[in-house]
Amino acid sequence: MKKIAQFLLAVVIVAFVYVIYQQISTPLRFEQELKVKRAQVIERIKDIRTAQRAYKSKYHKFTADFDTLANFILNEKLEMERKLVDEDDSVGMAMLKRLRKKNVEKFQIAVIDTIFSPKKLTAEDVHNLRYIPGTNNKAEFIMEAGIITTESKVVIPVVECRAPYKAFLDTVTFRQEIINKIDDDVNNFNRYPGIKFGSMEGGNNEAGNWED
Repeated sequence: MKKIAQFLLAVVIVAFVYVIYQQISTPLRFEQELKVKRAQVIERIKDIRTAQRAYKSKYHKFTADFDTLANFILNEKLEMERKLVDEDDSVGMAMLKRLRKKNVEKFQIAVIDTIFSPKKLTAEDVHNLRYIPGTNNKAEFIMEAGIITTESKVVIPVVECRAPYKAFLDTVTFRQEIINKIDDDVNNFNRYPGIKFGSMEGGNNEAGNWED
């Protein structure tokens, strides 16, 4: 009986230690996962924002369609300008004046070759922009675009792209931690529970909520 009692006590102690370990380690593991996954999502959503800004520079609006955005990146060009001579070059400037030419030359460059510089994106990278990292290409960013009229009667294009925490965090292992994180963001900080840029409610220069 004594050995049985000692064995049962050992089992209880081990279980108690395990519970304490889980209570301590789970929040730490969640914070590590949040840090890593959040960084991956931010890196990709920044590329989406870069592409949207370039698209707007050409078409004066944003797009809500990832196929349209990918086609723009892979197949279209942007018109750029460069100076022909340095403005401190008096001889060159005098020659331009004599030729009645402006000190500006326009040229075109492929979108994919310029907007992400110095980073290089492949065609596969571009097609995968729609997918939230860490989801095995199953979950897509939620992207909206449109036109709104401000209180001062100015018509402006707007865009919003977002990835909710539930889409890229482990909702099984960290179920309660994610519930707490979402509740904290929504009710205590009044912010979107995830990663996003832009707003469909007003122009905010496509600000990202990670930049707050």
